[in-house]
Amino acid sequence: MLVNRPRHRNKQFVAIVGAGETGLQLANALDQGTEYHPAAFITLLKANHRALINGIPVYDISHIERVVKEHRIKRLLLALDADSGIDRKRLLKKLEPLAIPVQTVPTMSELVAGQARINDIRDLELEDLLGRDPVQPDNAQVAASLYDRVVMVTGAGGSIGSELCRQIILHRPSKLVLFEQSEFSLYAIERELQAINQIEALGVEIHPLLGSVTHRRRCETAMRSFGIETVYHAAAYKHVPLVEHNIIEGVQNNVFGTFNVAEAAIAAGVKRFVLISTDKAVRPTNVMGASKRLAELVLQGLAQRQSDTIFSMVRFGNVLGSSGSVVPLFRDQIRDGGPVTVTHPDIIRYFMTIPEASQLVLQAGSMGQGGEVFVLDMGEPVKIADLARKMIHLMGLMEKTDDRPDGDIEIIFSGLRPGEKLYEELLIGDNPQGTAHPRIMMAREVSMPWDEVEQTLNRLMRASHEFDCDEIMKILKTAPTGFAHNGDVADLVWCNGNRQLNVASQESEKIRRFPA
Repeated sequence: MLVNRPRHRNKQFVAIVGAGETGLQLANALDQGTEYHPAAFITLLKANHRALINGIPVYDISHIERVVKEHRIKRLLLALDADSGIDRKRLLKKLEPLAIPVQTVPTMSELVAGQARINDIRDLELEDLLGRDPVQPDNAQVAASLYDRVVMVTGAGGSIGSELCRQIILHRPSKLVLFEQSEFSLYAIERELQAINQIEALGVEIHPLLGSVTHRRRCETAMRSFGIETVYHAAAYKHVPLVEHNIIEGVQNNVFGTFNVAEAAIAAGVKRFVLISTDKAVRPTNVMGASKRLAELVLQGLAQRQSDTIFSMVRFGNVLGSSGSVVPLFRDQIRDGGPVTVTHPDIIRYFMTIPEASQLVLQAGSMGQGGEVFVLDMGEPVKIADLARKMIHLMGLMEKTDDRPDGDIEIIFSGLRPGEKLYEELLIGDNPQGTAHPRIMMAREVSMPWDEVEQTLNRLMRASHEFDCDEIMKILKTAPTGFAHNGDVADLVWCNGNRQLNVASQESEKIRRFPA
């Protein structure tokens, strides 16, 4: 002890929450390192209180405040065994008032896969903060729909598309075709999948294709060339404010991109086609949501028009870690000293992890019979302002308020952005139908006959060619999308062009009144 004392003196004292196998491994790893000294274990089993593990005292969680003070604990490290069955949400609620940083260690699957070491301590992710049990898919049904098949994923380099590829390849399709318009994203996912293919000895043919879903002939030729049997259509523009500012490109990609890929699939004899949709398609208040709802209506119309290709749609809410996700943004803002920006005090969102959403997409896709809209059970909605406060506390800081002016981080409310809603919904109707999977529902919703869909698409294409954003908004509202835009047209080119036209007309009026 005397020999080790100088070495321990320079380390930060930490408490390990969890006195099982994972906690013991972490304590041993930290003892060999130079940053942290494990001063105490916090147990969730009362029987372990006052025990010693490798000379380190163990305390019941009810004594945690006293332990933090007496042992000068500067950080709490979660090291919970995978099979512990601990309610993480309730646990974090107990740790939050301590106002010291709470971090966690990698999961057992990450350790086994060699993706991380036990002492690779990381900040809490939103899945930790939500404390939700992930939804388990029926792997047998999914495997049967993918094994030895030829599968294409559009938008393969995106957050959902890339995770779909990671999970599809493990089910050993004969070929996996990656369709992506971003060169770098395609390069990155192909490289990752080739590594998985080699390490797991899967023997899957991987074909990276550059292309846009707006080019129908490219899509059809690719599908015919590889004999595609199943298409997962994840390619879309999904960022609400960006689509508000780029209406025509959003409509071209989300509506006509879906139409082109679907028509190409019919022409190429594809058996199954699954659209990745969004909760923002329900009673949309923004162009992105309206375009995705119209994409659903297009597929429902095509499902009525023919029966050779089975079309189905899967609708879900926000996924954690996707591009534009709120958690990395809040974390960066907290590290920079604040303020944390939340759009509105009452805004709520549903959340699901990317792997979980992708597993359920594969599950729902294997269940489709033609024209269904599947809805994933997203669990309880999360109030974004409460999430921000929880992150501030669990990073060891205090919220700065009028009552507590000496706090560390202030939360400011910036106002709803164009097209943004306070509450997202997953169902248009009130009478969803159950399926064989307890967390997947089937929506019963209005659809359009194909001839009406075709007329709407023709009008929309004309308006797009004429760069008429006003007309596009009218068409989206007259179609049965439930679109109720909550602002003015915000397309940047349209607004700037109108401004220039107004300036030009004012100048010509001056010239007419006061000729040279």
